[in-house]
Amino acid sequence: MAIDWGIVARAVHILAVVVWIGGVWLVTTVLLPGLKQKPPERWAHEFDAIEHRFAPQARIAVLLVLLSGLYMVYTYDLWDRFADGRFWWMHLMTGLWLLFAALLFVIEPLIIGRRVRERFATAPQATLARMLWMHRALLALSLLTIFAAVGGSHGLF
Repeated sequence: MAIDWGIVARAVHILAVVVWIGGVWLVTTVLLPGLKQKPPERWAHEFDAIEHRFAPQARIAVLLVLLSGLYMVYTYDLWDRFADGRFWWMHLMTGLWLLFAALLFVIEPLIIGRRVRERFATAPQATLARMLWMHRALLALSLLTIFAAVGGSHGLF
């Protein structure tokens, strides 16, 4: 029996999305709100500890999503879907991936990480509120994208 690598790619794709967005869910709904239980002077240290543990996992998951997604598009010759408005959910998936890739690989390590630490020192309440708002917006967009992708790939749209 031959292995269907397209099915393997789909399984890897879904597992990587679960790790990636599941981590965003945990950070957004548990870890960041949990900072409020600690003194504000500890928030920067706690945020660094969370980011230090989760960011490498998220980066690997995002790369696996890219590789498995490209493999499926290539193997099943789905390139034409990007020119067809009926497959808008594929554009949404791609856009979400691009947003998170930019955040994880460029913006967070080069800009956000340093600025968050600086702002925690001067305005911890406002900084945490802004981080929670941004994470909630990213999580909402992620959940909408997952719903659209699953629904779209199974004929809902």
